[in-house]
Amino acid sequence: MSTSPGPKGSPRHILPGARRRARERALELLYEAETKDLRPAQLLAELPVAPEEYASQLILGVEGRAEEVDRLLGRHATGWAVDRMPMVDRCVLRMAAYELLGELDVPVAVVLDEAVELAKTYSTEDSGRYVNGVLSAVATEVRPNEADSADVPAQSSLD
Repeated sequence: MSTSPGPKGSPRHILPGARRRARERALELLYEAETKDLRPAQLLAELPVAPEEYASQLILGVEGRAEEVDRLLGRHATGWAVDRMPMVDRCVLRMAAYELLGELDVPVAVVLDEAVELAKTYSTEDSGRYVNGVLSAVATEVRPNEADSADVPAQSSLD
């Protein structure tokens, strides 16, 4: 993975675009784990080549905070039980909800924008709108100060 000269762990450590690729890979692996009925950590352990560090971080974060993430999504996913959502949408929502909870260096607007783009790319146009609505409500709960100014920008993904 490409890194900048910044200190490890700093938000600038990962070059723009690297986190986007890591999110996409994390989504693929979360989806695969669910289709194979495996724990995400188990799937990671079985891979011949480890994914990007941030992809692993997202996957393990989703697994580690699964109950909290699903409760949070369940409160805000009006009309849908989490286990009844389309699988891609559920994986995107879980990953982004974890990112809102556990990756505080990533701005809310970036999390929402990236999740909406993933949903539109791998699911449907309607999924993008649904993901945006659910995650906006989640962000208002978990990051209220930041969520107020986090309307999803049109294609601004610096992260």
